[in-house]
Amino acid sequence: MQTFTVDGHEPSLLPEGKNWKLVWSDEFDGTELDRSKWGFRLNFWGKRFHAYTDEGVILDGKSNVEIHLLCKDGQYCSAQLQTGALTYDAPRPVDAGLQRAVVWPFGEMEKPRFMHRYGYYECRCKLQKQRGWWSAFWLQAPSVGSAPNAEYCGIENDIMECFGPPEVTSGNFYDPYVSTIVKRDARVHYNVEGGPDTWHRFGMDWSKDGYVFYCDGRETARSTGPVSRVEQFILLTTECMGYRDGGPSEDLKKAVLPDCFTVDYVRVFDAV
Repeated sequence: MQTFTVDGHEPSLLPEGKNWKLVWSDEFDGTELDRSKWGFRLNFWGKRFHAYTDEGVILDGKSNVEIHLLCKDGQYCSAQLQTGALTYDAPRPVDAGLQRAVVWPFGEMEKPRFMHRYGYYECRCKLQKQRGWWSAFWLQAPSVGSAPNAEYCGIENDIMECFGPPEVTSGNFYDPYVSTIVKRDARVHYNVEGGPDTWHRFGMDWSKDGYVFYCDGRETARSTGPVSRVEQFILLTTECMGYRDGGPSEDLKKAVLPDCFTVDYVRVFDAV
């Protein structure tokens, strides 16, 4: 891997053999989240999801953002940050005659803050310590799952997901929103090295020829297809386990607070 220096901040580790240009980043300087770069995912399949929140996101003044696990009166929640949105982020309109939400038309979506195609996507982060909630750094397309050919409606690229440290997983999901069969590619599981306070770099090189995934400068997986040909947006997310099935998981109930997922930077590079 080659080092890319960013003044005043930790360097990036980028794949060899290409000349890289930084095209987008957030170093999380200052004391407030840059809302010109990030929005919040608050809905799930068109309805407000109470395990998602726009609270608990703290910039520590040392160029890091902390996404905290919160508990209020027995209700757990945590934040999901994103630079774009897709159809199920938008609340479904209500048909006055039917007195219920309708599938079509979709609700109004937020204007994307950042969308991009191809390049190297990297974050430096510290994983959460407690089980019962998970963290992720990933890409998604506004139209993901909307057409039979995943190349032209987008891929879910999970650059890093941690359902319980030290194990992480990465790889692609495609067509998971239109089929009962979840299709996966280059999906791998591995343990990161170091203790709970260790920083890690996770990255993905996305080109027209495929994907290569990295952890701390080492290749972990690669894929030659299907490859998204459309622009996608970035997500930094956490989620409390169990709420998709109606309530908090047993591990979540045992979680010791405070706990957070900490990110030092997110950067996007183009090969030039």
